[in-house]
Amino acid sequence: MPQRTKIILNPITNHGRSQQDADQLKPMFKEHAVDWYVSEYAGHSVKLAHDAAAEGYDLVVAAGGDGTVHEVVNGLMQLPAEIRPKMGILPLGSGNDFAHIIGVAEDHAQAFQNFLHRTPISLDVGVVGDENNRKEYFCNTIGIGFDAVVTIHTKRMKKIHGFMMYLVATVKTIFLDFPRMDLTVETDEERWEETTIMLTLGNGPREGGGFMVTPDAKVDDGLLNYVTVSKISRLMMLRLVPEVMKGTQGRFRQVRMGICRRMSIHSKQPLFAHCDGEIFSGFDTRLFQFNIEILPNALQVIK
Repeated sequence: MPQRTKIILNPITNHGRSQQDADQLKPMFKEHAVDWYVSEYAGHSVKLAHDAAAEGYDLVVAAGGDGTVHEVVNGLMQLPAEIRPKMGILPLGSGNDFAHIIGVAEDHAQAFQNFLHRTPISLDVGVVGDENNRKEYFCNTIGIGFDAVVTIHTKRMKKIHGFMMYLVATVKTIFLDFPRMDLTVETDEERWEETTIMLTLGNGPREGGGFMVTPDAKVDDGLLNYVTVSKISRLMMLRLVPEVMKGTQGRFRQVRMGICRRMSIHSKQPLFAHCDGEIFSGFDTRLFQFNIEILPNALQVIK
């Protein structure tokens, strides 16, 4: 294990179960002289991760779900590469998409033990900027339109979680909130204009506890995989749901899939977006332009 390790725990992840799971690991933390900090408010993990370099830590561990991982990534990516600590993940959430993608052990004690013995791997990180020069990093996916509205609905659900939460929110969005965006999209390879209800770019292949939205994406290939769904009926969107679960949606003519390193998006309507399941622009924002790119080998991760 690196000389100094900082664990950042989100105690409310998975309806508070993360605190219970972490408590069971406390003897191991003490045995290996690991310092742990508790995130106290939204965005606190960003600051805790960012401060780790100045505090002399070599490894920062996100102990929580995908939201905690997202915040830790954003804190670390604000640091210059030469002083940026490595990252680890203790998957204490309900979905744990990114941990699953990179092969983190589901057993929490085993995942912790892996930090003792394994060497880091280099992973890509995505970044999005808007017309107000706001910037946010993502390690897994950025979803725009339908995908984002689904995520907004999940934030209001308290009694269900994980894959079922996203499935219920998906059906709700199909019948209640069917966003339409008149987009002009330009990548480093192509350009198109289209009325679209959903555009997702993936560094990793899955989100929402198991939806294979960008099934061919790899977190270490220096590319973003994208999928768009053109304007379709509610019935057709229902038809696509089981296909997205399996990653076979690309066989439908209304679905466009491809790869890029950079993408610029201009919309006539406000853009709703999430990054790694965290809201980047919601119903109360008016953003019409995004610039997205992949940063190859940006983060060292021990899995």
